[in-house]
Amino acid sequence: MLADLLKKDYDGELDEYWERERTATPVRAFAVRLHATGCSLRETEAILAALGVERSHQAIFQWVHRMTDSSPDPPTASPSRVAVDETAVRVNGDLCWVYAAIDLDTKLILDAQIFKRHGTDPAAAFLHRLRENHDCENTTFLTDSFGYRTAFARLGVSGRVDYTDRNLIEKWFHTLKQRIDRFHHSWVGSRRSVRRWISQFVQYYNEQRPHQSLGGRTPAEEVRN
Repeated sequence: MLADLLKKDYDGELDEYWERERTATPVRAFAVRLHATGCSLRETEAILAALGVERSHQAIFQWVHRMTDSSPDPPTASPSRVAVDETAVRVNGDLCWVYAAIDLDTKLILDAQIFKRHGTDPAAAFLHRLRENHDCENTTFLTDSFGYRTAFARLGVSGRVDYTDRNLIEKWFHTLKQRIDRFHHSWVGSRRSVRRWISQFVQYYNEQRPHQSLGGRTPAEEVRN
């Protein structure tokens, strides 16, 4: 049973990331995916122990961040419609905002970043980064707030308020928050650790999580095909 579970989760391309590790690569891949789907390091440690694999949460931490650092760059997109929004979280009790953008056609998360505050300046900075990383020349940005209009005008991009199609970004935030209960209240750790977790979750969402609306393909597969 364990062998079948690990085989199902195993991606042979991960071998090069952990060539000198003493723990079998399928076990590490399974642990990384468990953590990506919302299990804490200690919860992942407990699950592995229940399956007969005794490794510390510190070792799992190293696997997660080696995988994150070695992950391929996300695919570059040329989206026609992008939903953009932000959601509030707390990091060590301080209020912060996660900005994110999703291609409505491919379901690809184009970017997700955390800022100390929200408003025109963070929105403009986030949109500028999107344009640096993706071909947004013919993109229309959809939002639920008139406050984005200044950022749109500052960057000279096309944008409009939309309360229907842009709901996909709200669903993504819901999925994000489902993965870790602490996100509903307060994140314990540095903003750097939050950025790492978000980056890892985006990579999981784009590269590993199949979508029924895409015929079982991942967003990354949809973009590349």
